[in-house]
Amino acid sequence: MVLLNPLLKTSADLVAKQIQHEKSQALISEAERAFELIGRAIRMAGYRNIKSSQKTRNHFSKNPDIEVQKKTGYRGSDAIVVRHELSNGIDFDCIGNVLNMERTKNELVYLGFLVDRQAGIPKGVKVNGGSLVCQSLDREGRMQNTTLMNGVNSLLIEELKSSMQSDQSGQNLYRVELQMTDGAALHIKLERTFSTRNLP
Repeated sequence: MVLLNPLLKTSADLVAKQIQHEKSQALISEAERAFELIGRAIRMAGYRNIKSSQKTRNHFSKNPDIEVQKKTGYRGSDAIVVRHELSNGIDFDCIGNVLNMERTKNELVYLGFLVDRQAGIPKGVKVNGGSLVCQSLDREGRMQNTTLMNGVNSLLIEELKSSMQSDQSGQNLYRVELQMTDGAALHIKLERTFSTRNLP
């Protein structure tokens, strides 16, 4: 037993570290997918189709291309809403639906990302963070919420002011930060920076 105990302890430590590593990799993988979707939305913000009608242009002038809502979600998380017109190619929403005129409001695509309390969890029960939710429009043009991932402590979005940016460029930089947890030992913070591509 004297010889076996150190070996068993080492083996148990290795297993625990392996489990923690796998959990960490799973959270990072989900976060990268979320970054990809949020980044794609930011890059599409404000897209105007040359074939769009005057009616659509009027709707665009009344709605911001992109808006960051500060401290409106779970644990003071930020939210982001993006609007753009349909392109001539094939566009997808955040859950893989092909975007068409049915999935627009006033001929504008609507995509939102926010963190909410995990659905279906009774109050008082300990949860592993909140849920990153994507908002998009269904075929009737109604808002639908889809959970992209759980274990999100917060989503922070900041518009960056850079001295290198030309005030006339029309393009903006946004830093997106995701803080994730497994509800125990893991606490991961990742951030990415995205630029809008479409001029007003």
